[in-house]
Amino acid sequence: MTSTEQNYRPTHLINFGRQARYVTLNWLFIFSVLTAVAFTLKIAESFSRGSTLSFLLLGWAGLLAYRFCLSRYLKQALAAGAFAEQKIILISERGQQSTSRALNELRQCGYRPLKTFELTEAEVGAAGVNMSLNQKIHTIISLSQTESIGHIFLLLKWERPQLINNVVRLLSVTPIPVHLLPDENVATYLSARTGHIGTTFTVELQRAPLSNTEQWLKRVFDVVASLSLLVMLSPLLVITSVLVKLDSAGPVLFRQKRNGFNGRVFAIYKFRSMRVLEDGERIKQATRDDPRVTRLGRWLRRTSIDELPQLLNVLRGDMSLVGPRPHAISHNNEYQTVVSNYAFRHHVKPGITGWAQVNGFRGEMQTVDMMERRVEYDLWYINHWSLWLDLRIVFKTVLMAARRPTAY
Repeated sequence: MTSTEQNYRPTHLINFGRQARYVTLNWLFIFSVLTAVAFTLKIAESFSRGSTLSFLLLGWAGLLAYRFCLSRYLKQALAAGAFAEQKIILISERGQQSTSRALNELRQCGYRPLKTFELTEAEVGAAGVNMSLNQKIHTIISLSQTESIGHIFLLLKWERPQLINNVVRLLSVTPIPVHLLPDENVATYLSARTGHIGTTFTVELQRAPLSNTEQWLKRVFDVVASLSLLVMLSPLLVITSVLVKLDSAGPVLFRQKRNGFNGRVFAIYKFRSMRVLEDGERIKQATRDDPRVTRLGRWLRRTSIDELPQLLNVLRGDMSLVGPRPHAISHNNEYQTVVSNYAFRHHVKPGITGWAQVNGFRGEMQTVDMMERRVEYDLWYINHWSLWLDLRIVFKTVLMAARRPTAY
């Protein structure tokens, strides 16, 4: 099955994250082809930059909205059992059915057991095929000859290879496909991303720092979004720069060293909101009613406007719009020694906003426990990244800006 065909399987159609990546890549390819054709035919000057950009963004948004609605509809249809029923036979160990997520998903897709054969402990524990199990298999074969059975599913523990092989061998006389469902232990691993390396099937238990395609897709999103935001917010940026200069002595922008992707050091930009410019081995986090914060700085930090110059960091490639928030190097060094897996935050570029921030872990982390919780959210984001997740986080960040923040 080709990758295009796989994208139209029901399980992939209801996965909006996968559909968003697929749509975005194809839409950018189509737009690039149309742009190349326009330049080749020398008709590019007929289209304004505004209309071209609108076509790119509105077309992309329309396709995403369509796929989102489709995924929601299919999820509801699957949950309601709207798909045509297919008769199956289920062979299960006792107690496995109630905990099998795979079996529940099959039922949602219309696969209904015509008959379930539950194996007893004596049948499962026998050295070979005892008489009772042999009779059940013959009953299944007879049933498959009189009923239009589509599939036979085995819900047996994978730690019993001899039992599985015996059942499959006895069922080999029937042309009906036989499938082995994952048991509750194996299902935990198979829920992770699967794929092929060379000719070998693999389960990715620890995600790498995004594939080349994902890095490219995230970078395109960052550049397009940050450029658009800089243009739209340019009046606010100019006014804020003037107000910062008038409010207190010092530079408009505050620069501080942070650790980025793979621990590399870069200078982060912010509107200056304090009377001090701390950047060294000892930096005190901002606290409530911190006397170092200027009058204007309190408003800038409360509204997160002080973070907007980081859009320049995004354009430079030091940061991403979404990712783990970068900490001052002194704090970074401190937390690496007390928080397990802290260094894994550097598997992706740091972000202006992140999954931890939209889940309540923003601003000062007063205890190690709070920082551990922030790191848990950051690691979850890294292991579950998708373009759709980035869009969700950006949207939630905008909504949270109007609510009471935890930063000060």
